Amino acid sequence: MTKLNTMTDENPINETQQSGDSAASQGGDANGAAFEPLTASYERLRHSTDSAELSEFARRPLPDRSDQAAFSRATALLEAVAGNKHTPVEDRVFLASTMPFPNVLVKLSVDPEPSVRVAVAANEDDKNWLVGRLTKDPIPEVRDAALRNKRTSWKMRLEGAQDPAADSETLDYLGLLGTELEEGAPAVLSSMVRRAVALNPNTSADMMAKLAEDPSVEVRHAVESRR
Repeated sequence: MTKLNTMTDENPINETQQSGDSAASQGGDANGAAFEPLTASYERLRHSTDSAELSEFARRPLPDRSDQAAFSRATALLEAVAGNKHTPVEDRVFLASTMPFPNVLVKLSVDPEPSVRVAVAANEDDKNWLVGRLTKDPIPEVRDAALRNKRTSWKMRLEGAQDPAADSETLDYLGLLGTELEEGAPAVLSSMVRRAVALNPNTSADMMAKLAEDPSVEVRHAVESRR
């Protein structure tokens, strides 16, 4: 797997962002004010206790991608905002729900507020390894959201269907994969997930009735074994 070029606290700024920062700093901003270097802005936002400033930055429209330096700078600073616990929860949820950037989503995936992690788990711009990690979250709502995400691997879906702590709503969803949901899904993999649902003691009676009529003989046999 290609390693993502995400940012860390030790080295939050990549070379592209540094060069864009340097170019922009030569002329200052549009109002003629001194331009704050990206590293300084990142650290200031990362440690800020000004919730209003952090909220405003979280909701600020991103520059057009054609302005590579400004776009790269803005997305870098969003990581600092996302990782700051003084950013209001509703703004962290907003970022978790709408941002496609791995560096921002990774920060939010370890947020102490479960509602933020739920939003990350449901974000279909997640990388599959990140949403897969959230299928192991200690909070059931986070796990459920991750298992319903189309980015989740079949391996993680199978493990979710086998989980004795899985709730019936999530099992209802997994039990339809390859039949009523994602009809073009790989037949063998989807039937393995449905079979695991049939064997899970938390599966609802309604779902068991559906699986009793499943096109896969292995799934139907699993239902019969429960009777």
